[in-house]
Amino acid sequence: SARSARPSWWSPPPQAAPQRFVAMCATLGFHVPFLNPEGEGPDYALTPYLEKIKDHRNNFTVLSGLSHPEQQGNNGHASELTWLTAAKRPGLPGFKNTISLDQLIAGKIGLATRFPYLTLSTSGRSISWTASGVEIPGERSPARLFKALFVDGTPEEVEKEMRGLERGRSILDTVRGEAKKLERDLGHRDREKLDEYLTAVRDLESRLQQSQGWVRRHKPQVDAEAPQDIADRNDAIGKQRMMYDMIALALETDSTRTITYQVSGMNSVPTIENVNTDWHMLSHHGKDPEKIDELQIIEAAEFTAFNEFLNKLQSVEEYGKSLLDHTAVLYGSNLGNASSHSWRDVPIIVAGGGYKHGSHIAHDPK
Repeated sequence: SARSARPSWWSPPPQAAPQRFVAMCATLGFHVPFLNPEGEGPDYALTPYLEKIKDHRNNFTVLSGLSHPEQQGNNGHASELTWLTAAKRPGLPGFKNTISLDQLIAGKIGLATRFPYLTLSTSGRSISWTASGVEIPGERSPARLFKALFVDGTPEEVEKEMRGLERGRSILDTVRGEAKKLERDLGHRDREKLDEYLTAVRDLESRLQQSQGWVRRHKPQVDAEAPQDIADRNDAIGKQRMMYDMIALALETDSTRTITYQVSGMNSVPTIENVNTDWHMLSHHGKDPEKIDELQIIEAAEFTAFNEFLNKLQSVEEYGKSLLDHTAVLYGSNLGNASSHSWRDVPIIVAGGGYKHGSHIAHDPK
């Protein structure tokens, strides 16, 4: 795999390696009997999916029996809105999402890197939400992401970007001033809404200020070639692999320390050998053995790609340990049983991060 060369201007914190967080949600779930072990503790027997990542057995923990409360929403997939927020009753009348875990983290450590966070996706949606409950769009193109991370703009492009940032700050100054004029004439609930709005404005101001500080600094130089986006829209595993490569490079170059990746399924047949049925339909297998067999092929391929990602992080050394040791990876789904749209007993794996791993921690799903 491609390794990066440290630019002369790049210097990590001298006291310790930076800590990172990556959350990846497979929104069509995993067939839990092929993932969660029967036994608890460190001596559990590997399941078919855990077999794919067995080389990292001492670097991950399997958690079962967990879920957020009151996740019944306006449709069976609504719980993907709240996987990192725990807000209740997603999509139903009166629902308002809360800030996602990654954004809480980015708010604390985001100023240390060029990008306070990255929100990535296979569909354009994301699992990241602002403090005011607004979904942050997900980047789905590895080619665009590579350009943003590693390709310096021309002097003209840099100046254009600076002018755009200045214009954005000017607009925000005007908006904030006008909003303040309204405050004295509003009732209590409207003032609460206005306060939420102004909080979002302040967050955006901070991001604009941070961007201005980075825009004239050279981006990291890497020996990886710029990727070409995969043309086959149904090559789901190929697209996952390519985005995993970008995530690893982003972390290794310390371009960001907080990343989310929404891994959606599809309402079509993925380009995988021996798979001939619509993925979404397979997730609603109704315990049909033939459908489960096909579904296992897809999900086993996902875990193989996930294993390759863990390998990449494990292969990078920093401060006498691996990049995986300094990166907490949350991998799982918002659905415990996609066939019935159950949001209970969701599959969760936590890898890396310097934690004590190697066990299956089973909680009471009730």
